[in-house]
Order: sequence, then structure tokens, then C-alpha cells
Amino acid sequence: MGSIVLFPPEQRAPILCTYQGYESRMIEQHMPGIRRSPGETLKLWLHLSRLPFHSVGVSPFILGTVLAWDIYGTFSLPIFGFATLAVILIMLATYYGGEYHDLEEDSLAAQQGKNPFSGGSQVIVKRLMPRSYAKIGSYTAIGLAGGIGLLLQFYYHTGAWTIPLGLIGMISGFFYSAPPLRWVKRGFGELFIGLSYGWLPVATAFYLQTGTMAGIGNWISIPIACSIFNVILINEFPDYPADLKAGKRNLTVRVGKRAAARIYVTMAIISWLAFVWSVNRGVPSISLLFYLPIFLLGLKAVAMVINKEYLDAKRLEVICGLTIMTNLGTALAYMLAIWLGN
Repeated sequence: MGSIVLFPPEQRAPILCTYQGYESRMIEQHMPGIRRSPGETLKLWLHLSRLPFHSVGVSPFILGTVLAWDIYGTFSLPIFGFATLAVILIMLATYYGGEYHDLEEDSLAAQQGKNPFSGGSQVIVKRLMPRSYAKIGSYTAIGLAGGIGLLLQFYYHTGAWTIPLGLIGMISGFFYSAPPLRWVKRGFGELFIGLSYGWLPVATAFYLQTGTMAGIGNWISIPIACSIFNVILINEFPDYPADLKAGKRNLTVRVGKRAAARIYVTMAIISWLAFVWSVNRGVPSISLLFYLPIFLLGLKAVAMVINKEYLDAKRLEVICGLTIMTNLGTALAYMLAIWLGN
């Protein structure tokens, strides 16, 4: 509205009417009750589901399955299929819950310029879908995941640890944004993400196929856990002003960007060392060859963080992209090594 004073008085009314008419049309277009085709509704749900971000949970689960096949030569397609669906449902419950409970933060983040890796899908913020749908979707997804857990344990007899392992994932994911636990505001939500997207999917996938745990699975999960921790941590940087204003007490808000940057560098170094150490614990040495380009990507991201390039919005996007590529690449390097190395 302040920009209207730049125009002569006789031009203000037409411009104001035009703007208000446009604004009314936009609000009407975004009203929850507007009629949409099934295709348009499906596109909104897919966008709300943030499908590209499911790869960070599915890839370590596949890795655990590949490890089970390599060590014991066992693979059950129904178990893998249902369990993978459960992983996706838990992530959907997590993402939908974030869309519902983080509305204020996501709205503030959008006002200051959204980063593609943060700020949610903006579907609820832009009123393209009723906010209640995200809550309903979250509860529905977590309920279906629980049902699959019961199916796996009592029909497929995958073992006594099936439900406890599933509950760890459900509690970590569902309550990441949802009260009363709301891990994201307690300063250690990032640790729960490291657990849930690092050790847990690798260990669970292996256990469901074999009925036992593998010591080597613990070692290969460390680099993945550290790298996904950094994905969450660096994605908090673009939302820092919005989270600070909304009182969202995640790790970056609690310690500040400078200290968070040091944590990022430390976790990256731990990830690199843990990868090398996992080779010493039995991972095929060819994994180092597959990991080399991933290490270089991570090294580039660390160098940018050390140089404080995260202070520039565009450079921060590059760091976020490199970080998620490092996480996915780490799991992929292990899979290729295990699949081809023996």
C-alpha cells in the first residue's frame, strides 16, 4: 500500500481498485472450499508430501536390505515392500505434522524469501488446502504405519523387535513438530533426525529381513546419521529469523549461526572419519572409490561454511543442496560397494 503514494492522487483510486480486485481473486482462488479437479487436488497433495525429501529415509532402508542380502543371502519382497511403505508413511506423518504445526514459522519464512530446502511446501501457508487436511493426513499416515508394523510382526513374524523399532521411528518423526513433545523446539530434534534417518532405517531393514542385528550396520549408519544431521542443521539457517521471531527453539536458534556452523563442520569431519573407519570394520574397500566424489562435495560445502558464505542467500542454497547430496551419496556409495565389492 505504501507504494501508492508514488502516483498522483488522480491515479491512486484506479490502481488501488485494480490491486484490491486482484487480491480478492487470489484469496478466492486459495479458499479451502474452492472446487478443483481430482488431478489438481492430487498435485497439491503430492506437493504437500514433499516427495523428493523421502529419499533421505528410503535410501538407508534400502542399504540395510542390501546388507542383509550380502551377509545372509536373504530377501523377502513382501516384507521389504510393506516396510518401505511404513517408512514412507512415517515420513508423511512427519512432513504433514510440520506443515500443520509450523504454520507461523513457514509464513514468516515465506515473507523474507523462501529457500527451496526449508520453509515447508507452502501449500498450507498459501491457503491452497485447508490446514486441517495436513493434521488429518498426519494422523492417518501414522495410524497406517502402525498397522503395517502389526502386520509385519504378527503375520510375517519378523521378530520381537519389529514394533519397538517402529515405535522409535514413529515417536521420533510424528512428535518432531507435534506437541506435547515437539522435539524441534527442544534443541535436540536434530539428534532424533540423525537417529531416525541414520541408524534406525539401516538397522530396521536388516532386522526385518534376518531377525538379527549386524555390527557392521552400526558402523555404516554413523556417516549417514552425521550427514543427515547436517542437512537438518543447515536447513535451519534460512529460517533462522522466522524461527527466532516465532519462538521455535531449534539448535540453530539456541546457539546462533556461528556456533551452528562450527557444529556443521565438526559433524562433517566425524562423518568422513567414520566412513574410513567403517572400511576398517569390514565394508569393502572399493567404497572409498565410490565415496571420493561425495567427500569432495562435502568438502566444498564445509569450505563454504567456514568462509561464512551461508550469509548470502543464494550461496546458502548451494550449501543446502551439497549437504543433501552428500547424505544421499554416502548411502549410495555403501550400497554400490556392498553390492559390487564382494
